[in-house]
Amino acid sequence: MRTGAMRVVLLGMLWVTGAASAAPDAATLQAIEATAHDYMDGQLEGDVARVTRALHPDLAKRNVVANPNETLGLGRMSSDELIRYTREGALKTPRDQWQRSITVLAVDEDIATVRLESPWFIDHLQLGRFDGRWVIINALWHRKKRG
Repeated sequence: MRTGAMRVVLLGMLWVTGAASAAPDAATLQAIEATAHDYMDGQLEGDVARVTRALHPDLAKRNVVANPNETLGLGRMSSDELIRYTREGALKTPRDQWQRSITVLAVDEDIATVRLESPWFIDHLQLGRFDGRWVIINALWHRKKRG
């Protein structure tokens, strides 16, 4: 999704939710989007540097799993595991198959929420800004049904 379209979605959400904070400027939205691209495109390219740059070292990446031994089963992945999977090329995908979209859902000063859809997954990302740099702190995801 283009940055202009993301701003429209973001502004609409701020209005609907009645958020009092001002809409983020274009540079903030671009920085958040760039972090999401580093996360996703880095995995699709197998580019460890891009993925590493996008992640907080204490990333919590989780997904809901059916587990007969747990009532509320969660799959868990750390930043080190995601970086290892990227190095192994687990999601490496030819560029012509990169159907993906990024939607910035909310920005509140130094935190943001993003929905990312890739060829394989849907991620809901929570980002934080540290010394002007946006990184992903939490990711909740699920595998897309392949048909």
